[in-house]
Amino acid sequence: MTNPRSRIILAGTVVAAWVWLAFLPAAHAQQTERAKRLGARMMCVCGCNQILTACNHVGCQYSHTMLKELDDRIARGDSDDLVLQSFVQEYGQTVLVDPPKTGFTGLVWVMPIVLPLLALYLVWELARRWRQRAAMAPAGGPAISPEALERARREANRGSDE
Repeated sequence: MTNPRSRIILAGTVVAAWVWLAFLPAAHAQQTERAKRLGARMMCVCGCNQILTACNHVGCQYSHTMLKELDDRIARGDSDDLVLQSFVQEYGQTVLVDPPKTGFTGLVWVMPIVLPLLALYLVWELARRWRQRAAMAPAGGPAISPEALERARREANRGSDE
């Protein structure tokens, strides 16, 4: 083993083994179907806005740890709900891809549908009231007494005579 080429090959093999061992927990967590399914229901909390099992953020310090925790909890035999609840307790509601639709989050899911429908109804109602008001207005001007009309004609004729 005094050959320099043998040392380089040995060093490369050692480095490759270390790299493989460093990524083993992340790879192992994604091997089971259950881990893939649960990981797809969670977000990585590093800020990359990607699903946990698909996080490819360079230098992410969370995904490997989270995948290891996921794998450990699955190995313990925890139920899916228990695993998800433990991640919510540790990382908050932001860890869930699809947060529960109750309380304020339920309102956030409903309002994009309700508000445009409400605005459409208000515009329709306003237009309907404007049309009703226009239909009720008299077609002619104010009523003029026949005496006032005759006086206006006489004054108009007198002005044209002069």
